[in-house]
Amino acid sequence: MLGRPGLSRTGSFRPENLGQNALHMIGNLCFTIFVIGVLVFTIIAATYEPEDPLFHPSTKLTTFLTSTSNATFQSDNTVVKTGEDFMASNQTAFATFINVTDVVEIKEERTDQTSSSECEGDSRKPLNCRDPEVFHLMMKEAIERFKDIHFYRFGKPAPGPEENTCDMAWRFRPKEGKTAAFYKDYRRFVINRSENCTLSVVSIGDYHSGVNARKRKNKNQKPGFEKTSGKQEQVVAALPVVGETVNDSLPVVESENAFSRGKYLIYVGGGDRCKSMNHYLWSFLCALGEAQYLNRTLVMDLKLCLSSIYTSSNQDEEGKDFRFYFDFEHLKEAASVLDHEQFWQDWNKWQKKDGLSLHLVEDFRVTPMKLSEVKDSLIMRKFGLVEPDNYWYRVCEGETESVVQRPWHLVWKSRRLMDIVSAIASKLNWDYDSVHIVRGEKARNRDLWPNLAQDTSPDALISTLQNKLEDGRNVYIATNEPDTSFFDPLKDKYSTHFLDEYRDLWDENSEWYSETKNLNNGVPVEFDGYMRVSVDTEVFLRGKKQIETFNELTNDCKDGINTCNTASS
Repeated sequence: MLGRPGLSRTGSFRPENLGQNALHMIGNLCFTIFVIGVLVFTIIAATYEPEDPLFHPSTKLTTFLTSTSNATFQSDNTVVKTGEDFMASNQTAFATFINVTDVVEIKEERTDQTSSSECEGDSRKPLNCRDPEVFHLMMKEAIERFKDIHFYRFGKPAPGPEENTCDMAWRFRPKEGKTAAFYKDYRRFVINRSENCTLSVVSIGDYHSGVNARKRKNKNQKPGFEKTSGKQEQVVAALPVVGETVNDSLPVVESENAFSRGKYLIYVGGGDRCKSMNHYLWSFLCALGEAQYLNRTLVMDLKLCLSSIYTSSNQDEEGKDFRFYFDFEHLKEAASVLDHEQFWQDWNKWQKKDGLSLHLVEDFRVTPMKLSEVKDSLIMRKFGLVEPDNYWYRVCEGETESVVQRPWHLVWKSRRLMDIVSAIASKLNWDYDSVHIVRGEKARNRDLWPNLAQDTSPDALISTLQNKLEDGRNVYIATNEPDTSFFDPLKDKYSTHFLDEYRDLWDENSEWYSETKNLNNGVPVEFDGYMRVSVDTEVFLRGKKQIETFNELTNDCKDGINTCNTASS
């Protein structure tokens, strides 16, 4: 061994082998880089969640809803968007409104020879609210009094509680309305008849004061006065009418035969419970979309768990009702749905007798397309305990996304909550500007929002708003600042208004309180954090001018430093 050359153990470093060795080392290095790259890409692909387009403006929603991008949902605590938000406000269809000139004035048929004794006798008679003269007077007075709204329909007046009062309902929209919706109001008119029998309106009551005219309109009943076009009738049928009596009773199956012939889909379990309202709706619409694709009735649980981000207790709260937040009347009329409690009662009653079968699916990767040929009466999707694979919306990812469309048009916001919005706007005569002022945690976090606290201080707001809003305007301030007296300095220039000024609209004497209490089996319902933010946001969106915090009051980015470009893309 001692006689061997010194380089015999490292022969690869001989001059003639250096080229091969270099190539070998380069190959190993490239392979190592490739392996690392694959690992990094795999990690990014597994953890990446694209922006949820639900939180973008409606113009970007249209692009999203027709895209084939990944359907992964990113949770947030913002107010959920529903079907009405995706509807374009077709101003042409709303052009046929009632003008004062359309109201035919009834001329007195009495002659100058009418005796004063006859007139005196008429003046003492109880007021006939169905008298055409009274009806036309009320319509004319309403159109002249409320100059910031357009009237589309007047209902026939109903007698009020006093002999000189009449109640009348009407359908309307604000003149500068940006949302695709109609509204209904009904008010009490106090009418005076003079000694010479001339009629005049003494006063008009507040929003929804004319309760005797509230009665739900029969579809076959002709309105008192209406000027419509065929196009408008089509639009009305497709839009919510805020202020109408809500009928959100639970649907029932007519008979055993009808139940046995039906086909049903139900989602059971999963990790969606107690998540944000956006997460809930994203998953619920996936289930509803699959039910429609399969031509089945969706069996749904109307009891929700409200996430702690919306509750005063800061704890998740079970037992909330779907109907507190969404328009169940519209859903049950436009889609086939059943409450799960009623369904299971009928199923247990007739399943064995009629030989009804169940098809169980425990893997979200089983696509709706694979279930289209299933003949069983009930398809049950059962979700496990491991998140995020137990989220309902996973069913609508991948190849399913281009086949099963979420039916956004079927879910509207609660008309009870929207009626509160309409009441606030009506109290401001639909003639106000609005400012959204974000403070709270963001204003305290100067690392991510270094200028927000200063830019939303009263002095800064006065300076910024003076070039945006006219002095003396009604200004509705939507804000998360708990102490609204913080904004008192703005009162010197504007008539400021906040959500809590209108607590009577949801207190124990309100329509909302009594109706939600009845829905909740006699238990009072809290006007919770989600309801507050929802109403606050919707009132803001109905302002004639709308000033947002980010981009208009401060240069800070909505999601923190260096995120402005990302947020706007």
